[in-house]
Amino acid sequence: MGGESPSGGLPRDQSAARRGLSLFQWSVGAVVLLLVVWVARNASRALFDQAAAVAGVGFLGVAGWRCLLVVVGSKRTPVPAAPDIWPRYTILAALYDEAEVVGQLIARLAVLDYPADRLQGFLVLEARDVATIAAARAAPKPDWLEVFIAPPGEPKTKPRALNCAMPFVTGDLLTIYDAEDAPDPGQLREAASRFVAEGDGRLACLQAPLRVRAPDGSTTPFIDRQFAAEYASLFETTLPGMARLGLPFPLGGTSNHFRVDVLRAVGGWDSWNVTEDADLGFRLWRRGWRLGVMNRPTWETPPGALYDWLPQRTRWLKGYMQTWGVHTRNPLALGPRGLISLCVTLGVGLASAALYGPTLSWVAASVLVALAAGLPPETSQLALSVLVLGAATAWLSCKVGARRAGIAYGPWDMIRAPIYWCLLSLAFSHALWRLLIEPFRWDKTRHRLEVAPPADDAALDETALPGLSAAHVATPEPIA
Repeated sequence: MGGESPSGGLPRDQSAARRGLSLFQWSVGAVVLLLVVWVARNASRALFDQAAAVAGVGFLGVAGWRCLLVVVGSKRTPVPAAPDIWPRYTILAALYDEAEVVGQLIARLAVLDYPADRLQGFLVLEARDVATIAAARAAPKPDWLEVFIAPPGEPKTKPRALNCAMPFVTGDLLTIYDAEDAPDPGQLREAASRFVAEGDGRLACLQAPLRVRAPDGSTTPFIDRQFAAEYASLFETTLPGMARLGLPFPLGGTSNHFRVDVLRAVGGWDSWNVTEDADLGFRLWRRGWRLGVMNRPTWETPPGALYDWLPQRTRWLKGYMQTWGVHTRNPLALGPRGLISLCVTLGVGLASAALYGPTLSWVAASVLVALAAGLPPETSQLALSVLVLGAATAWLSCKVGARRAGIAYGPWDMIRAPIYWCLLSLAFSHALWRLLIEPFRWDKTRHRLEVAPPADDAALDETALPGLSAAHVATPEPIA
């Protein structure tokens, strides 16, 4: 699998590089259009009420699904005993315009608790990124970590850079880290122990939980806290619950651990998908592989102000749209469980982001108009149930996830959460526009040097990983 393959070794119809619709998608679109025309010609109050009832039942089902995941994902999976021989491990970190933080990342990678003679690592850099290349070469590095320069080419995305490095990977296992990451030093040992002990041999990837903690002196506490709670809901409740149910899920963009032979067999990453991680999770499932989660986390910093948060979230939602488009070209290939998982993750995520702002605005306007007219707002019991249960289950997932992640999430955060949800609708509209005019543009998230390391991972008891001492749990100091 060479780095110059435009889609990472994928057939074009399995890549976001193909922008046209499949026959199945055209057929579904035609049916939807006919349905809309029929509804427009037969519009009535009764029909509207029936449609609202069906939608309300669907939203109640989503609320129940969230509760199920909170319960199912509550149990931590025990870590097997350490293997007699540790498999070879490759670490890839694709960086661009990260001269400010590359030294900090190297310092954190240098204290990963894994036999050095079994490690290989590449800082995958772009040839045009002179500043980061210079900073990476100047920083002190462990012997196993090298600078790899990806050759010029299109598209200019993280997955393409990773695909360029794949022919040089010698590890049995592989993980991805981002510029701002502070991985738990025991993460590689836990992942290797799980892969070696795997019984049926179908485990292809393990996702580590991503935890967010704002740096000292943050000037954007609202977005920081909501972003952290959102991450906690996803990585501490949703993904563990889906893994325990044996369902596929969209991977996070970092700290996913792969079997290298499987990664090569499925064609690597889609170079044209700006959320290549989400796509890869479902592609592995299509090929008959299984995903899992692990205990030891990676700490990250939040994006910061709205002008940094919005491009990042725009890219994520645009990539979700790309992934939805790719995997609904032939949805039957996912099987019933895979298709359900695609709908309740990417489908619900996109629909929620699209509807949050308009729905809350409509509710607020209806209440204000009714109060101004001196009338009680007309709200059906079903609509009220959807509103209350939807918000309650979102809060519950965030609250439980935050407790598991060891971060704060209190009543004031819950009260302000709808404001954050409305920002998702802003990002959705931006993502939809960008998908049409710049589908493959990678919106870069700026990462800043931390003035203090994240809190240590003391919440992870050292007994969770046999043979790992408390000294290996502390987060490394950043390089200034």
